[in-house]
Amino acid sequence: MTISLFGRAVRRRRRGHAGETAHAPAGPGPALKLLTLNIAHARRHAQHQALLKAPTLRRNLEAIAAVLEREAPDVVALQEADGPSAWSGGFDHVETLARLAGYPHAFRGEHNPFSLGRLDLSSGTALLSRLPLVEPRSHAFGETWRDTKGFVAARIAPESLGGTPVDVVSIHLDFLAERIRRRQVDQLIERFHGSRRPLVVLGDFNCEWGERRRCFDRLGEQLGLRPARRGGTPTFPAWRPLVRLDWVLVSPALDFAGYRTLADRLSDHLGVVAEVRLTAEAQGDARERRSRAAAGAPGIARLSARP
Repeated sequence: MTISLFGRAVRRRRRGHAGETAHAPAGPGPALKLLTLNIAHARRHAQHQALLKAPTLRRNLEAIAAVLEREAPDVVALQEADGPSAWSGGFDHVETLARLAGYPHAFRGEHNPFSLGRLDLSSGTALLSRLPLVEPRSHAFGETWRDTKGFVAARIAPESLGGTPVDVVSIHLDFLAERIRRRQVDQLIERFHGSRRPLVVLGDFNCEWGERRRCFDRLGEQLGLRPARRGGTPTFPAWRPLVRLDWVLVSPALDFAGYRTLADRLSDHLGVVAEVRLTAEAQGDARERRSRAAAGAPGIARLSARP
């Protein structure tokens, strides 16, 4: 196992149904399966994780691991994922979950700037993967004194996508202020602007469809990212979902082959599962790249990384 560490109000809307599936056109062939879940520091239905003993936190992580085993995603994006600290039972939640669910590769980013002596805090975002996570990196937004949000990113090369390198990002945006979310989105854009690799960004955006002009439209304009469909099934709060805050966004080289919200109440958020494939054009580019590589010629630039 490879483990790396870096040291609102809800508007009522018509309730959707967890488990609803949406499909978008995609070329034939295998797909990359992704899952995103805000695990709420493993507190599940409790008010705060600091009120729970370590055995209870571990049991809650076991419940999450059971769902991961059932769904068998290739890559999992986690938010509110804790490292060892006093308020989270004194053990690493990401390392524990990776071991329980059988993921050989895990990476957690530390986004919490606070330390209260013996009552230390540790939380951030994370990726679990069956594929090697190449050049994993963590980015803490740090927009305000209370900002504990950020993202982690890594590159994978799934066989299901013909070995095409893909950047995957687990992100968590601010839950209080729209203007802060907008500045956090700009930091993500700055990091990936100009990249030629396909990109998947998934996580807790704390942003519903009504905010698309300030969040999703900007990500679409600058990075070409788009959600699976308009609106979608609510994901929050898990016990009575009213709004969709959890999303999977993909860049133009990728299409959705499947998209659904899980019914499992593992935290205050519901999980989202997506299957993505290369578009027909990107599949052709990947075949040409492999053909040129086999012949010893330079690969095409469209799906390769810039220096």
